[in-house]
Amino acid sequence: MTTVVVVEDESDIGQLLSLYFRKEGWSVHVAGDGAGGLEAIRSRKPDIVVLDIGLPGDMDGFDVCRELRRHSQVPVLFLTARDDEIDRILGLEIGGDDYVTKPFSPREIVARVKAILRRGRSTATGAVVEVGSIVIDRQRREITVDDRHQELASQEWALLEALLDNRGTALSRQQLLDLAWGVDWIGDPRTVDVHVRQLRRKLGEQLPLATVRGVGYRFG
Repeated sequence: MTTVVVVEDESDIGQLLSLYFRKEGWSVHVAGDGAGGLEAIRSRKPDIVVLDIGLPGDMDGFDVCRELRRHSQVPVLFLTARDDEIDRILGLEIGGDDYVTKPFSPREIVARVKAILRRGRSTATGAVVEVGSIVIDRQRREITVDDRHQELASQEWALLEALLDNRGTALSRQQLLDLAWGVDWIGDPRTVDVHVRQLRRKLGEQLPLATVRGVGYRFG
């Protein structure tokens, strides 16, 4: 199970993010200051940290990230009310993985967190997935079916990666749109169905991509 630590002193924001993360089936812990955040990170060993910069007390978010990087490479997504370029640059230079300015959409935060985790998993695993005679090399963006090369369009790749990152989980069309097309994409959710049909046509019957009635699709 994915574990998230949210370090945010505004309780309404912390509760809102917790609600959206829990909807994904993730474990969430919310801390209200830097010291509490560091303690939660050390004890819970999360997969990712969502870290507000403007924290009360002696440690702001930058201080927390600096201290964290002394002993951990856990991904960090910064939240801030400040939109100065220097803050964005500093946040990334001291070890942040992404930076979101308030106000924000909780769905965007979920999508960005998933993207960060997806990049981390791809690097760690070598990104090769084998399903029967289908071999998916995500790092090289290559697929073979029965030892024959198969081309995918860029959006078909994005959809396949979203499904792979959530193997065993039934995802709605809207969730797949957010993950593969982006939260700002505007269009007909049924476009997901068109791309699913293309994946099935190109990769064949061995592709473990199931339709979940009333929900959407599930890989595996």
